[in-house]
Amino acid sequence: MKKKSKIMLEKAINSLVLAIEHFNSPWDKGRKEATLIFLNHSFEMLLKASILEQEGRIIGPRERQTIGFDKCVRIALSGSDRVKPFISKEEALTIQMINGFRDAAQHHILGISEEELYLSIQAGVTLFSDILQRIFVKSLKDYLPNRVLPVSIIPPKGLEVLIEDKIRYIQDLLQPGKRKREEARAQIRSLAITDKVLQGEYTQPGDWELNRLLNKLRSGENWENIFPGIASIKWTADFNQESLIMSIRLTKKEGIPVHLVPEGTPGAAVVALRKRSDQDYYTLGLRDLCGKTGITQPKMVALVRYLKIQENADYFKEFRFGKSKHKRYSPRALELIEKTLSELSNEEKERIYKEFMPRPKRKPKT
Repeated sequence: MKKKSKIMLEKAINSLVLAIEHFNSPWDKGRKEATLIFLNHSFEMLLKASILEQEGRIIGPRERQTIGFDKCVRIALSGSDRVKPFISKEEALTIQMINGFRDAAQHHILGISEEELYLSIQAGVTLFSDILQRIFVKSLKDYLPNRVLPVSIIPPKGLEVLIEDKIRYIQDLLQPGKRKREEARAQIRSLAITDKVLQGEYTQPGDWELNRLLNKLRSGENWENIFPGIASIKWTADFNQESLIMSIRLTKKEGIPVHLVPEGTPGAAVVALRKRSDQDYYTLGLRDLCGKTGITQPKMVALVRYLKIQENADYFKEFRFGKSKHKRYSPRALELIEKTLSELSNEEKERIYKEFMPRPKRKPKT
């Protein structure tokens, strides 16, 4: 083993041990946050150690900082000049989910249940063990105490049961008179993060997005329609009777492909599940946007230009059928427009309309 990768691997093992220790701690102060922070750090160090072991680079010429977490995942998945790919797309999704939870736990308020935390730590330990064996031909038993870890008094549930239990809990928080909407937002944040990561977004959900999701839950909408990304995956569990090891891995449901998101895409993760066809995703025309927002077509064109919606593949796509062209917008484009309209003052709206509204064509002189 190379000297530098050995040091990185030691750091990765140390963070993993601390994550397991905090998960099993009987003291709840900061327990969930510490577990996710150390688990996330263990994967960053493990990926960097694996890249170094294959003679790859984690810092460029004349650079002062090493590559970031997202770049580590991309190299591990796609490889580079010297590094062969060493994780699958499903494994990249697992790492992205852990990183998304860590980001919210460290920088915001994350209401993550014990069952969700257990899935994260156990899936993390399973994947860490797989990569360790794959790259370094070593077992976790070489580094951890020879006893059963981690320990949970709550038996693991199926993903659908876990989600439905959490949905019922959130809906109970939203009952009239309870005044627990802030807690409900914290609880639904973990589901929103998971769904965003699975669909290829690497941004934390805003309060306006969480409120929209809460309103849908409150109206009784099916959770599979609200969280299509989560509905596209399942957790598979395997218990080894001889070694007493529980392995949990994220897998996609049959027929749902995982695709690589182009590097440099703003706010995008490395990989994402693709559940729907493009025509099923870009479902709105310009008239639909106008009808749902109540503004005229010239004003809508001005907003589309102002927000640069047609420059973002998440919001817009042009379809060609023979010689015909059809401009179509996604529901996310509508959400962005509605959010912008709610935040702008009347004066700002008029300024945007005046600056970006299409000007009528002059009739040629006869």
